[in-house]
Amino acid sequence: MLVKDFVGRPRKMGASHPASPAFVVAFLFAINSLWVFPEVAFAKHASVTRHYKFDIRLQNVTRLCHTKSMVTVNGKFPGPRVFAREGDRLVVKVVNHVPNNISIHWHGIRQLRSGWFDGPSYITQCPIQTGQSYVYNFTIVGQRGTLFWHAHISWLRATVYGSLIILPKRNASYPFAKPHKEVPPIIFGEWWNVDPEAVISQALQTGAAPNVSDAYTINGLPGPLYNCSKKATYRLKVKPGKTYLLRLINAALNDELFFSIANHSLTIVEADAVYIKPFKTNVLVLTPGQTTNVLLKTKPHDPNTTFLMLARPYFTGLGTFDNSTVAGILEYENPSTSSSSPPTPLKKRPLLRPKLPPMNSTISTSFVMNFTRKFRSLANAKFPANVPQTVQKRFFFTIGLGSNPCPKNQTCQGPNNSSKFAASVNNVSFILPTTALLQAHFSGRSNGVYTTDFPSSPLRPFNYTGTPPNNTRVSNGTKVVVLQYNTSVELVMQDTSILGAESHPLHLHGFNFFVVGQGFGNFNPNKDPANFNLVDPVERNTVGVPAGGWVAIRFIADNPGVWLMHCHFDVHLSWGLRMAWIVQDGKLPNQKLPPPPSDYPKC
Repeated sequence: MLVKDFVGRPRKMGASHPASPAFVVAFLFAINSLWVFPEVAFAKHASVTRHYKFDIRLQNVTRLCHTKSMVTVNGKFPGPRVFAREGDRLVVKVVNHVPNNISIHWHGIRQLRSGWFDGPSYITQCPIQTGQSYVYNFTIVGQRGTLFWHAHISWLRATVYGSLIILPKRNASYPFAKPHKEVPPIIFGEWWNVDPEAVISQALQTGAAPNVSDAYTINGLPGPLYNCSKKATYRLKVKPGKTYLLRLINAALNDELFFSIANHSLTIVEADAVYIKPFKTNVLVLTPGQTTNVLLKTKPHDPNTTFLMLARPYFTGLGTFDNSTVAGILEYENPSTSSSSPPTPLKKRPLLRPKLPPMNSTISTSFVMNFTRKFRSLANAKFPANVPQTVQKRFFFTIGLGSNPCPKNQTCQGPNNSSKFAASVNNVSFILPTTALLQAHFSGRSNGVYTTDFPSSPLRPFNYTGTPPNNTRVSNGTKVVVLQYNTSVELVMQDTSILGAESHPLHLHGFNFFVVGQGFGNFNPNKDPANFNLVDPVERNTVGVPAGGWVAIRFIADNPGVWLMHCHFDVHLSWGLRMAWIVQDGKLPNQKLPPPPSDYPKC
């Protein structure tokens, strides 16, 4: 068995060289791993334990000629890349040196029987307080591909995020031709000139929509289309006639993004760390929380041209949004030598710009629907699509906006300038508890923390995508759904037109799910299920509920614990568009959630 120290150097247990302190820690942890998780330690392919340390620190960062102090991991923006292989164990010590509370979510990791380390504050853990630390300790089971990690409290995700790359097991190959090179991850984000925490704090106080971001970024860089950002530009250098693997991550807070590279097509081969049937596209769409791997095949000869890669929002709401565009540059490394004329210097080469769909129109919404319908699982012997063919529990959730009344003696700037914006699932706007739901569930002391009466369908049905009801008020509570272990679940999520039809990227913690159907208008339970794809539907952890439409997913509740499901627009998350599933223990020892770790944070 191999272990890795805090800087990632592999060392064999029992080696004759002197043991460093980090090695001793890793060795002791490995011995403990043999006792706690023997099925991992004695797997056919020896696992590796990889240690990382995340120091949460304030760091001065300058973008758009604005310098601000912001929360980072190890002083980096974006944060450090985390690497592992399928079957490896990750041990990440997070030490909080800032005034803010913090927690880290490992987005897309299934956390099988390790729900204590999933990360959402007040759901699976209390946040890590100033001066405190917590060790996230989990094994990657049956997953490989591109994911990411991010803060999961308030809006700290704006600056605290980074890539999580899971390589296949050693000697395992990709289900596509090996690329010439794998490009370091391309992460899309958002930048505010001010503190994002102040932005959401003000919005929650006034009830209004928050101020939009000042720029989008690629790997933290706004690019040449923004003022004062010509040098802060992401550049990808390639060689002619080669195939490159690009890992794309949308870590933006509140915007779905179109992405394209001028005069180049992309072949999509993976979505949310699951291989798919490859297909080509000139433009792709990423919702916040989604990851996509693509193959980029370069021109056979140096084209003496530089190409822009652009990302800009796809927006379906009624309010304001950041309508700017982030640009990176794709340039060919080797000047042409086949021509008798001298090559054009890189700085003087013409710059081509890709064409993207409109930011907000019915044309864009149709494009997004047609694009998402192209995703299909490989569904072969090596990578099967284990879609639940029968369903034991069916749920119908409405997803959308609403309002809360303005407190007495306070002026509010939300809907009609007399209320506060809210968001809900089945008209329940989720209120975070003051202790972690998982702790309350595990200890059996749920009284006063949560109730188990979350509605399985709307209490008051209406024409969801037609004329909205006059009453936009939501109810408020901390309600959950309880599932027996191994229950097969079908969930239809329906967008509503209350305060405007809008797409919503829904992320389910602790599970992958199969997207078996989607459409516009109101879901018809008598007709639409006949068209469900139960053969090769795409398997994801985040799916966009279409604007003015619905999406149907299926999954098996085979992971005991408490699992958050929420909109990955952080503004909607802050307004309460979230709920939680409790999956009870199964009967066998390997179907039960183990006790919390000794350093589990306290509220």
